[in-house]
Amino acid sequence: MSTQSKKAILALENGVIFQGTAFGHLGETSGEVVFNTAQTGYQEILTDPSYAGQMVVMTYPLMGNYGANEYDIESQKIWTSGLIVSELSEIYSNYAAEFSLDEFLISQGVMGISGIDTRKLVRILRNEGAMRGYLSCEDLDNKSLVKKAQSIPKMEGMDLAKKVTTPESYSAEVEHAKFHVVAYDFGIKENILRMLTNVGCTVTVVNAKTAPHRVLALKPDGIFYSNGPGDPDAVKYAISHIQELLDEKKSGKTIPMFGICLGHQLLSLALGAKTFKMKFGHHGANHPVKNLMNGNIEITSQNHGFAVSQESLPNYLELTHINLYDNTVAGVRHKNLPIFCVQYHPEASPGPHDSHYLFDQFVEAMADAKREVES
Repeated sequence: MSTQSKKAILALENGVIFQGTAFGHLGETSGEVVFNTAQTGYQEILTDPSYAGQMVVMTYPLMGNYGANEYDIESQKIWTSGLIVSELSEIYSNYAAEFSLDEFLISQGVMGISGIDTRKLVRILRNEGAMRGYLSCEDLDNKSLVKKAQSIPKMEGMDLAKKVTTPESYSAEVEHAKFHVVAYDFGIKENILRMLTNVGCTVTVVNAKTAPHRVLALKPDGIFYSNGPGDPDAVKYAISHIQELLDEKKSGKTIPMFGICLGHQLLSLALGAKTFKMKFGHHGANHPVKNLMNGNIEITSQNHGFAVSQESLPNYLELTHINLYDNTVAGVRHKNLPIFCVQYHPEASPGPHDSHYLFDQFVEAMADAKREVES
């Protein structure tokens, strides 16, 4: 039986059932069900490590019409546990396409479902919040699938960074590099490395649990904290390591730090703020963010289910960006130290270049730190 004709069922933990058609790998899968409002970019979404442990619903109805390729990926594999679409295009047309979306999922052992009412599904998620789901084309018993969905661990308290991080350090080098950046990998995306090398940085990517003394031994000009999946408050080792690196007695100087997404949350936690689980999170490429430093509005790409509590920000952290959809924290900076972070993805470029200045800002912070040491 072809993947285009095999029945599949998606069961939510609240008992709602969706029947559709399986595609990609045939079997069973599960995860927290979230929705993404981007019209394109399914390949980048699938390979974004920040989606580990989640099944993604694409709100735009037609997916797969431009195929997939080896270039437009953000990591070595698909991290989403499942893909949920309204309509899967059997025909793809794009000069860069090398294979279909269906073939891409099959090659990675990832399951998808099409032919369901994604509008209804998204309404449920908006009203009731992101919830656990179970997808199968093997077990077709509704009660059994709902029970399986309810048995899945909740995202709260889950450290997924340790599952997606690089096992060993590696480098992204650039000729005549001006700065050396050590990047903590909690689920880093390829385009982040491109952006850092584009502004003249050689980047050493290290495992999420790398001890501070090993980072300092690399003599970095700056430290970057990447995006990633899961609950930031569960990544205790990263919070502790950041606090240790902030101890000037051990480092000898304050090293500029820049964080994105999970990195933003971890920096904020290490500096005394708190985080909370959002109702259904922010997942899409059309989120307006206001830069409170200059009043500019940036169109941003976002992917997070947790956020920093504005009320918990200590007085030495300044709110720099705010999400205009719901006024949640989208960026902060330390008032006295060269440390800043944002909740969105400036490397994803939906603006298309609205947020690239953040990488220049990081370079400027490293340059200022160098001049301070030399003087």
